[in-house]
Amino acid sequence: MKLVARTVALAVGVVVAAAGMRLLAQGAKEATAKHDFSGAERQLVIKGKQLYSENCLHCHGLNMVTPGTAAFDLRQFPHDDKARFVNSVTHGKNNRMPAWGDILKPEDIDALWAYVLTGGKG
Repeated sequence: MKLVARTVALAVGVVVAAAGMRLLAQGAKEATAKHDFSGAERQLVIKGKQLYSENCLHCHGLNMVTPGTAAFDLRQFPHDDKARFVNSVTHGKNNRMPAWGDILKPEDIDALWAYVLTGGKG
């Protein structure tokens, strides 16, 4: 009986995760279609949202809505301070955020920045 319950719980988890990823992808396409982005900018935002969901979502929350953690609310990040964003992502921030410079390429960080500029609506 326990094995059946675990199997059902695992299957439900897989279905929920897959549905969440589909919603993320669909949301990115719909939201970017509402903004007046050029094709290249739209692709950069979509790439940024994908990278965000893979690397940042756990701490900074779905669509940048922080899940009550100590993580910075990226919707409030100053849009005129890309250098600060790049520095924080590349080198980390104090002991609260790890450095991503060895994992993310500069063009990945540019894509994340493009997504951050949407305020989680990209």
